[in-house]
Amino acid sequence: MTARIGIDIGSTASKVAVLEGDELAGTLLLPTGFNSAEVAARVKDELAQRGYAPGNSRMVATGYGRVAVPYADRTVTEITCHGRGAAYLFGPDGVVVDVGGQDTKTIRLVGGRVVKFLMNDKCAAGTGKFLEVMANRMGVTQDELADLARAGRPAPISNMCTVFAESEVISLVGQGEPAENIASGVIESIAARVAALAGKLPADAYFLTGGLCDNAYVVERLAAALGAPVRTRPEARWAGAIGAALSA
Repeated sequence: MTARIGIDIGSTASKVAVLEGDELAGTLLLPTGFNSAEVAARVKDELAQRGYAPGNSRMVATGYGRVAVPYADRTVTEITCHGRGAAYLFGPDGVVVDVGGQDTKTIRLVGGRVVKFLMNDKCAAGTGKFLEVMANRMGVTQDELADLARAGRPAPISNMCTVFAESEVISLVGQGEPAENIASGVIESIAARVAALAGKLPADAYFLTGGLCDNAYVVERLAAALGAPVRTRPEARWAGAIGAALSA
């Protein structure tokens, strides 16, 4: 059986999904780093070690750096791939919320097909990078940030730009604001930004994909901001790659 492989070269992380038949047979996660072509070459080597090569597999690339995968049979847009991957994981109807490293996308699915999508502004503080920057500024991991946030009351972080929002955090630290309150403010801020975008496509339930799907507290606060359930699962990080594999 010819394997179908999706390669999602994102701005922060590169994800690979391998489908054998309709079953998810394997995944791979690598930091994208500075050079998309270099991580694409690493992906090719990793796949070869697992017995997958362009000659015996169908490969489709997607994501920010999809043009840097010369061995792919073809490329497919991120919106299409994230929609197909989410439909595979959650079902054919709903609204997908994909929080990536540099942008956030919301995608309405009807019968497994994309019928509408929206994207945030590139500089808006509603992406995975925002959470990473803030956690680094506070000297904690993203999981530790979530643990702190559960115990705090949200300090106001209002700026739409990550750079200026970071300045707000620095100012709060200087004023002696408890770390728990700052962490809570950071997560409430990203939940509010994402919910403002996702709320433009009203739904009874939302499907969260991307790097934040493992952060239970973010999922909880996003659901509260939306006033609707948010479904996710660990494999949702690979939704774009899964969709690319399905497109093979």
